[in-house]
Amino acid sequence: MCTVCGCRDGEVRVEGRTLHDHDHHTAGAGRQQQGLTPAHAHAAGMSRSRMVQVEQDILGRNNADARSNRRLFRQRGVLALNLVSSPGSGKTALLVRTLIDLAAEVAMAVIEGDQETSLDADRVRATGARSVQLNTGKGCHLDAHTVGHALRALDPVPRSILFIENVGNLVCPAGFDLGEAHKVVILSVTEGEDKPLKYPGMFHAAGLMLINKIDLLPHVEFAMLRCIEAAQRVNPGLQVLQVSAHSGEGLGSWYAWLRLQLQGTRRREAG
Repeated sequence: MCTVCGCRDGEVRVEGRTLHDHDHHTAGAGRQQQGLTPAHAHAAGMSRSRMVQVEQDILGRNNADARSNRRLFRQRGVLALNLVSSPGSGKTALLVRTLIDLAAEVAMAVIEGDQETSLDADRVRATGARSVQLNTGKGCHLDAHTVGHALRALDPVPRSILFIENVGNLVCPAGFDLGEAHKVVILSVTEGEDKPLKYPGMFHAAGLMLINKIDLLPHVEFAMLRCIEAAQRVNPGLQVLQVSAHSGEGLGSWYAWLRLQLQGTRRREAG
C-alpha cells in the first residue's frame, strides 16, 4: 500500500504554497524510527509488524482529519463528492460539463488534485466555478489533511456541492477517506470492462460508477453488461449510470442523482 511505499515522501502544494511537515502531519507520519520514512525504514530492515503499525498510524490520522472535514460539510450542508478514476477517463471533461450545466441551479466548487500543473484547475475556473489546486508531487492520491487545508482556502458556501477531483489512480485513493459523502468512480469505455475485477478496492469503496464516453461505443470493443455485472459482483450496492461528457447522453440521470444526494444532505443539515 502507498502508506509504506514512499510516495508521500515529498512536498504537497496548495495553490503553489508548500505544506511542510509541521503543516502536513500525514506526510511526515512515517518518520517514526531514526528519522526515516516507511520506505526507508523497510530498506533499513524494519519488521513487517512495524510497517503495519506505521500504516495503521497514518490511516488513523487520516481518518481523524476526514471526520473533521465531514463535520464541516454537515454543518454547512455541503455535498462533498470524491471523483476517482484512472488517467484519461474523461473525469475533468465530465466535471466541466456538470459545472456549466448546473451553474444556475446550485453553487459548486472544486478541489483539484494532480501531481503537477494547474491545467485542470484552469479549465474549472474558466466555467466561473471556484477551485483550489492541490499538487501532490510524488504522491499518488489526496489525503484528508491536505483537503482540510484546501477547504480553508476555498471556504465552500453553505448548501453547495464540492467536487474533489482526485489524482488519476484506481488503487491508493480507495483507502483514503477525505470526509466525502460518496466516492464516484468514473470508468471510460476505452479502458475495458475488466477494470472492476482488476481494481476491486476502488469499486467496492464507491457509491456510484459512471461509465463515460458511451458515444464511442460503436468504435471500441466494450462489453457493457459484463462491466456492470463485474462491478456489482464486487459491490452489490453500486449504482451505475452510463454517460457521455461529449454528447451529453445520460447526463440527465447524473444530474438527477446529484439533486437527490443534495436533498439528502440538506435534510441532514436541517435535522
